[in-house]
Amino acid sequence: MSKKGLPDGAYGLKEGQKYVPYVPSEKKMPEFTVLSIVLGVLLSALFGAANAYLGLKVGMTVSASIPAAVVSMAIVRVILQRKSILENNMVQTIASAGESLAAGAIFTIPALFLWGEAPSVLTMGILTFVGGALGVLFMIPIRRYLIVQEHGKLPYPEGVACAEVLVAGEEGGTGAIYVFIGALVGLIYKLAGDGFMMFPTSIDFEIPKYHGAMVGMDVYPALLGVGFIVGPQISAYMLGGAILGWLVLIPAISFFGQYINTPIFPATKPIAELSITQIWKSYIRYIGAGAVATGGIISLIKSIPTIINSFKEAMKGYGKKATGIIERVDADLNPKFVIAGVIVLIVLMAVLPQIPVKIWGAILIAIFGFFFVTVSSRIVGLVGSSSNPVSGMTIATLLFSTVILKAVGYKDKEGMIAALIIGAVVCTAAAIAGDTSQDLKTGYLVGATPWKQQVGELIGVLASAAVIGFILIMLHQAYTFGSKELSAPQATLMKLVIEGIMEGNLPWNLVFMGVFISLMLELFKIPSLPVAIGLYLPISLSTPIMVGGIIRGIVDKKIKDEGERKEKVEKGILYSSGLIAGEGLMGVILAFFAYFEIDFSLKNPILERWGALVLFLLVALSLAYFVLQDKSKKVDVNKTKSV
Repeated sequence: MSKKGLPDGAYGLKEGQKYVPYVPSEKKMPEFTVLSIVLGVLLSALFGAANAYLGLKVGMTVSASIPAAVVSMAIVRVILQRKSILENNMVQTIASAGESLAAGAIFTIPALFLWGEAPSVLTMGILTFVGGALGVLFMIPIRRYLIVQEHGKLPYPEGVACAEVLVAGEEGGTGAIYVFIGALVGLIYKLAGDGFMMFPTSIDFEIPKYHGAMVGMDVYPALLGVGFIVGPQISAYMLGGAILGWLVLIPAISFFGQYINTPIFPATKPIAELSITQIWKSYIRYIGAGAVATGGIISLIKSIPTIINSFKEAMKGYGKKATGIIERVDADLNPKFVIAGVIVLIVLMAVLPQIPVKIWGAILIAIFGFFFVTVSSRIVGLVGSSSNPVSGMTIATLLFSTVILKAVGYKDKEGMIAALIIGAVVCTAAAIAGDTSQDLKTGYLVGATPWKQQVGELIGVLASAAVIGFILIMLHQAYTFGSKELSAPQATLMKLVIEGIMEGNLPWNLVFMGVFISLMLELFKIPSLPVAIGLYLPISLSTPIMVGGIIRGIVDKKIKDEGERKEKVEKGILYSSGLIAGEGLMGVILAFFAYFEIDFSLKNPILERWGALVLFLLVALSLAYFVLQDKSKKVDVNKTKSV
């Protein structure tokens, strides 16, 4: 190859153009090797453990795909001197499953401990494995639609970033410079902010004379990079949802609530005594959950024809595989294996004592599992895995499943446990599906074999499921779920939702507000799902994403020449990929330090919130500089492309 980097068309195709990946279909190299499996399994368990602690402590996990790719390249390329981008990709595919499975587990299973139950290691392993395997298998029939047909429409930011990192590590050159400069900036920034605690990484400002209104920002370079990759439109939709929540609904609740002296469920204190954040947790998240669920349903309805066509193509493809018509880079797992696997999992859920949901619960899991796997796979394509509202999907699952279980005779703790288990399996399936989608996007760009990646995902799920029970029991014994050290925020919310339905006091009005917000948006022909995501998530996540989107928008508007604009956008994506990679890698490292109680933070921050904001804006300016600088005569940017 005379040129380097991802091939032409990696960020979108011209009419009639077919994407040819970095490793073309006819080329073969080591991919599904013993080394990639062993290394991937080890990293899957490690990242799963680190993210379990991190998620239980702060309510969010760190995407492991890029850190796993970086670690893999360091071991496979640098130490062992093996040169195969597909082997490195397989390592990150298997490893990233650990982080996603951990998210599914920690968002739900700790509620069992909060009820005084003591689930065994085997029970937790089976629950998470079944959910993870369903997530992988359900995603396979929709791969061609979401990854191939929607290429250029769904950006899959982490998947693209991971592909950029793999390619940059494979060949170096100009593209590698932008990736590694960005990675260094993200890594140092994360270390200074969340390691040494030199400045706050989350800042907020209450608006004077507008009671109950607040804006905030998580000043993380990775979110800036995500915003640049997804672009201004999706960023604006997300921010629009956040504005609706934090500058309209919360001030309204605060204004009327100041005259009410009694608590309104689910809050336990009068509204006048609640902070803005507490109002969001107590009320807006229910509205957001209703909006996300409705937006997801609408998205699924719109996608049903293409999903059916994709599945038909997969079935036809099985018949053609023997004749060699299907290319290596488009070969999924055998559809018969997929169908048989799903049936076996449903039967296991109906009969295993560790999953006490019987046939009703197994059917509900299959229905909600397929639905939210589809929704999750599409959402991560829009806004990335970091902003994937898996807990919102789980809440929606719990809302419906608990009502149905109650109607067919389940009650008291038996019904609550059955509902939570349904939620746990669906939550794990949705989390794994989002990860699988990003991994398959990476594979699509670099030229991996889909069926090998899908087997790799299943191996990663099995490896992480085997250890997640030990990790949760150890953490509970050390800190206790629900304590200050491990607050387990999502699991506490799931517990609240289930108890609310079983006891008949769930705030359905709030849920239906979200439903009709999404319906109204669709009537105005505004995509409801990204707006609903912005409504459900804190505004502090949407604002830095919007900053990145604005920089991308400036490039799109300012640069008239199509070739030059494409060149600058690709350069920005490279740098943004580095920001995401560096911060993600340091986030996992800091999680290990936190687990072993190694504290090297400064007692007094050097910078306060204004200083932190200035620091973030400097990073944003660095992104703008690398994108807009005019050095085309001095630097051959075309080296970031391939033939």
